[in-house]
Amino acid sequence: MNAKPDRHLLVVDDDDRIRNLLKEFLTRAGFRVTVAPHGEAAGRLMQTLDFDLLVLDVMMPGEDGFAFTRRVRSQAGEAGRTPILMLTAKGEGGDRIEGLTAGADDYLPKPFEPQELLLRIEAILRRAGPRDTGPQVLTMGRCAFDSGRGELTRDGAPIRLTEAEVELLRTLARAANAPVDRWELARDTADASGRAVDVQVTRLRRKIEDDPKNPRYLQTVRGVGYRLAPD
Repeated sequence: MNAKPDRHLLVVDDDDRIRNLLKEFLTRAGFRVTVAPHGEAAGRLMQTLDFDLLVLDVMMPGEDGFAFTRRVRSQAGEAGRTPILMLTAKGEGGDRIEGLTAGADDYLPKPFEPQELLLRIEAILRRAGPRDTGPQVLTMGRCAFDSGRGELTRDGAPIRLTEAEVELLRTLARAANAPVDRWELARDTADASGRAVDVQVTRLRRKIEDDPKNPRYLQTVRGVGYRLAPD
């Protein structure tokens, strides 16, 4: 698969085990993944974050997947057009029709093969077309980071970055102002525990921050990971 890490998925499922398995599997496939246990939490996330696709379980307590899909489709702007892939333990045609009528883009009955899930996600994203990746250059006080070139400057002078630091900054820049999970940041490092990421963040703070011990731009999000907060 050629998943791109700037593609941000929201997985909504009330089953903790399935939700965590999907997050791990899709993250390893190259996506940014955020999870929510029910529609209410997913709705709050959509108020502050942009997603390229929702992977949505139908059977959830409270607001089910059909109702949540209708709520999403009732929103104005890009949020209301977010592609939706529905998951359900039921294979009846009536559920499929109801999901598609509510506004889902595709429908996958459980149990399913992980590879089929990836293929369906990729197909939906291809149909949706390329996303707006936002500004290529982010400013952080006296520093600027050109994500396309992988270059960091301070007062116009280049600052040397390791390859790992460039990739870390790029990942954080793609999710600017939103927290990124430490596990996701550590995915491509040799140390999956996240300690290597912590070391890289400490080094980057020395290069970017006026006061590295009280960071303004490269922030720690307790219990989650890190966030880049450019000007």
